[in-house]
Amino acid sequence: MHEMVKGSNIGLAELSEDTGSVMVSLAWSSDTGEGDADVSVLLLDGNGKVGNDADFCFYNNPVAGRGSVQLLGKTPTAEGSEDRIGFDLDAVPPEVERIVVAASRYDGSRFGDLHDLRLTLADGAGEGLLRFAIEDSGAVSALIFGEIYRRSGAWKFRAIGDGYASGLAGLATDFGVDIDDDADGAAGQEEPREAREPAAVPPPAAVPGVRPVIPAQASPPAASSAGGTAQEPPAREKRPARPRTAKKKVTLPAAARKSLAESDAWNEARLFPASALKSDRERETRATSVVLSVMAQVPEFGRRLTAAFGAPAGRMETFTEVSFPHGEAPRRPDGVIRVERAGKLWTALVETKTNGSALKTDQVQAYMDIAARRGYEAVITLSNDVALEGSSLVDVRIDGRRKHRVALRHLSWAEVAHQAQMLIRHEGVGNAAHAWLLQELLHYLQHENSGCHGFQNMGAAWVPVRRGIDDETLCQGDPRALEVIENWERLVRQVCLRLGGELGQKVLPVQRAKRGADPRVRRVELADQLCAQGRLHAVIRIEGTPGLLAITADLRTGKLRTSIEVPAPESGYPLSKAKRLIRRLAAAPADLHIETLVEGDAPGPRGTLERLRPEPADILPKDGAQLTGFRLSLFKGMGSGRGNAESGFIRSVDAAVDRFYAAVVVLLETQPTRRSRTDAQTDGC
Repeated sequence: MHEMVKGSNIGLAELSEDTGSVMVSLAWSSDTGEGDADVSVLLLDGNGKVGNDADFCFYNNPVAGRGSVQLLGKTPTAEGSEDRIGFDLDAVPPEVERIVVAASRYDGSRFGDLHDLRLTLADGAGEGLLRFAIEDSGAVSALIFGEIYRRSGAWKFRAIGDGYASGLAGLATDFGVDIDDDADGAAGQEEPREAREPAAVPPPAAVPGVRPVIPAQASPPAASSAGGTAQEPPAREKRPARPRTAKKKVTLPAAARKSLAESDAWNEARLFPASALKSDRERETRATSVVLSVMAQVPEFGRRLTAAFGAPAGRMETFTEVSFPHGEAPRRPDGVIRVERAGKLWTALVETKTNGSALKTDQVQAYMDIAARRGYEAVITLSNDVALEGSSLVDVRIDGRRKHRVALRHLSWAEVAHQAQMLIRHEGVGNAAHAWLLQELLHYLQHENSGCHGFQNMGAAWVPVRRGIDDETLCQGDPRALEVIENWERLVRQVCLRLGGELGQKVLPVQRAKRGADPRVRRVELADQLCAQGRLHAVIRIEGTPGLLAITADLRTGKLRTSIEVPAPESGYPLSKAKRLIRRLAAAPADLHIETLVEGDAPGPRGTLERLRPEPADILPKDGAQLTGFRLSLFKGMGSGRGNAESGFIRSVDAAVDRFYAAVVVLLETQPTRRSRTDAQTDGC
């Protein structure tokens, strides 16, 4: 991989022959695992300005340049997560000369608080081509990582690494994006992130048994008009507030309309019925046809699933049960995806599995060979399993003598459902018919008979490992412990997909590791810890929450612990801080466990909410130690089965996370919303 330094540039054609579609990833880390930023892309003309507001690609406008640029969201990595951006360079409008890749922070945060800031660029086959690490970003809240630009008809990349103290608004105005004034007229303040959504989007749908999220108000830093420097503008200047949002899109209401059926026994007619499916082969055939047909008919959905695999933005057609000659007998992959753009075709073969069926190495290998011979770009596997970084679901042989490379990519059914739910519940699609198609797809995937339920089995090693921990016979280095660690990571990632789709928030696992660390080595270390301590542990970050949500499964006691650490308010006496917390938790379960966090390693006082309600002072440290925060925890019994039955471990983890979020985290998120000037005038009438 080519290492870039600040100010350097290189032609993409020098690095790979497959740069018609490229993937840019932005990543960073923080000491707490909570650092985050919003990615944005600006498409500039020969004058260095955007042609119109639609050429500014950000969280409210994730697709720009007539589909040639798309924000693909975050994906977990061994070091945490990274934001991905798909570029179809062959489809970039001819008037666009430069494409600027940037990110911005909010709520007064600066990029100098983050570590390991880096940009990587990969070609259409997924092979990393270049990397740019930013060593010193400084006290800026918007940062330009780099730009892709045309030179003599070819695309080049330049490493920049410069920032704006003025944040997203300063970045946008410097490149010609129109800015809307804030609703309450407060100069220099951007609207809270959660309020910057299209007006047509309704509140997020609720997780079953979970209250709808109440967004925390986060005020981004004051925006300046300076371009490329970290100097603040004069105080007298009225600074712009926020970029204009994209056009309104269609979403479906969270609450279903009242049914006209005479009784609950009537079954609503469905576009994709699942009740009559009897065999795994029928489930695979039906599931493949259903998802591929919806991908072709709903451009937003099809593009969302294929852009990450290097597909261009263009006309998509999908096919099933296509026969290809291969050796003595023809091969029939479950599906084929073809995308046409400017006379060029991008093609992927699809291999589907449902229920607990595992991918077969010989099948996938045959499809890789067919794709290579025919010049196809990718083979996509689709199953209930969740792929892990550094751990392949199938081991295939790549013929290094072939000039044409084929990318092997994997999708989980849980990710397909997540993307459908994000579109129809939170982000919106082009029209009502597309929203209805996605709803029918989601209903099919969630039907108990479809076989498309995501990761649902902790594996054959689960029961032996639990027994080995119980009778203290499990030794470090046992490969069964490593299998449990890998499946635990898959489960946690699926929990994040499910919860994120329901809430419309970014929900990601936090994995603290040294930059460049091998994820397989990290899993071996965790397996040894499991053998020694008998516990599985994970941390997830939910956007808008005051802390990280921790999940601990103690295999010795059979208990699940969900917890969150919240900092104590900076102002007020210790007793006032304790009372304030107890008041905010008025609706929380009585068995909520509260522990005081103090400076140093010494443990603080602890007790249940039921006991602390009449006596909040009992939670204060008695030795005068400095109070720094509180740890809130709920405990529940852990399922013993390896599957997803009522008594299964997987279902118990889902239930524990749902209950903790609904009963505790939502209460911590609730804050008074900022009133606009119009509201104040109305109250005075």
